Amino acid sequence: MNIFDYLQLGFVQHGLIAATLVAVISGIIGPFVMLRRAAFVVHGTAELSFTGAAAGLLIADDPVLGALIGSLVVAAAIAALGTREREIDSTIGVILAFGLGVGVYLLSRYKGFATEATSILFGQIFGVSTGQIALLVVIAIGVLVVTALIYRPLMFASIDFQVAQARGVRVNVVGLIFLFALSITVTEAAQIVGTLLVLSLAITPAAAAQRLSARPGVVTVLSVVFALIASDGGLLLSLQTDVKASALISTISFAFYLVARLVGPRVIARSRSAAQAS
Repeated sequence: MNIFDYLQLGFVQHGLIAATLVAVISGIIGPFVMLRRAAFVVHGTAELSFTGAAAGLLIADDPVLGALIGSLVVAAAIAALGTREREIDSTIGVILAFGLGVGVYLLSRYKGFATEATSILFGQIFGVSTGQIALLVVIAIGVLVVTALIYRPLMFASIDFQVAQARGVRVNVVGLIFLFALSITVTEAAQIVGTLLVLSLAITPAAAAQRLSARPGVVTVLSVVFALIASDGGLLLSLQTDVKASALISTISFAFYLVARLVGPRVIARSRSAAQAS
């Protein structure tokens, strides 16, 4: 079968739609993660989505809903225990250690097949159902709307927390809303690439984009483009190879970062020279 034959298959179409939606919201959220130095938050939330999935499977036989609710609980816990840079790493570490232990215990109590919960660890891009697509659409729209509404205060608080607070920005409220949006985004990304590789969509494209520009708008656009190419490209390549889509997605993202790291300083230097000349 060639690539066009594969594109006629329903599960491939679902996978592409899901990958595209997750890439867009990950690409938009990613630059804020980099500015706020919250990469460990992404890692912790991704790992703890497994705990939520295990709870959802045990209580309601719905691991996806459990992972989403669990991610919101984690975001609230992080906000309650501390959102400043010097506090957040230790907060995540404490919650992560406890949460993973709870997840293992809950999974051990489940008597049926737990493949849906454990698949969150590795992703299930070709197993996305129509219902999950609908949920992804709602989540994507919600994250985009919320991000647009808080964009300016969030950017201000991300660049300089103390100055933003002194200027009257409700940094704690903005931070909590961002954590909710981030947690939901990470949980949905985990369904595509798995919790073990979620950084490849939530962090790596934004990190590459920051190497190529210092302008927030340009960084966001590049981050979305890189995430889209990595997610959709990895999915399509996996159809022609014997390699899992999640592995290819992470590889393409990493390739973008390597190239950006090599050429980035020159690009930024040229843009600064052009700006000074004008």
